[in-house]
Amino acid sequence: MIDRSFSSIYQDRLVPAIDIVYLSEHLYTKRLLLEKELSNKEPKEIPVLVRQLHGHDQKIDSLIAEFEQTILIEEEVKSLAAFKKNMQAYSALEKQVLSLGVNSSFDAGKELFYTQGALVFQKAIHQLSKLTKIQSVVGKELMKDSHIEAHYINLLFTLQIVIAIVIALLILGLIHSSKIIKQDSAPFHLN
Repeated sequence: MIDRSFSSIYQDRLVPAIDIVYLSEHLYTKRLLLEKELSNKEPKEIPVLVRQLHGHDQKIDSLIAEFEQTILIEEEVKSLAAFKKNMQAYSALEKQVLSLGVNSSFDAGKELFYTQGALVFQKAIHQLSKLTKIQSVVGKELMKDSHIEAHYINLLFTLQIVIAIVIALLILGLIHSSKIIKQDSAPFHLN
């Protein structure tokens, strides 16, 4: 049981918490890449930017898939679903911003990015923050359960030792009693 608890702390709490860090990193990188392109007076390498954004999207999808393979509580499932929904909305918004830039509506693309894009981005970051808090709370609960199990096992081990000592004392007592009985039942010889 304890082994399973410690394994769960690592597999289902620590690894996903690290994945959340990488998800945040990719999300911020996507935002910075698009923001850098929008800060240029004229878009230069939109096809290159599209490939870069797509690469980060693939890594985000891969991290989400890994996260989904862990044991999730109901609150995590909801928060992860909300994050995925926000990521889809953010990716769609990126495409819309890029489309506006390609069609020479560069200012409209900036406006969309800095208004609606900022809101969707913040929602996605908020969901990652919620997931991090959930990881922490559930991890603490698992640690508490592991400590309780360890104390229980320690108590059982101590009880086993006490029982073994009592049984050993009983056996020694029986052996000692049988020696006394044998000495008393010896025939008495008078010369």
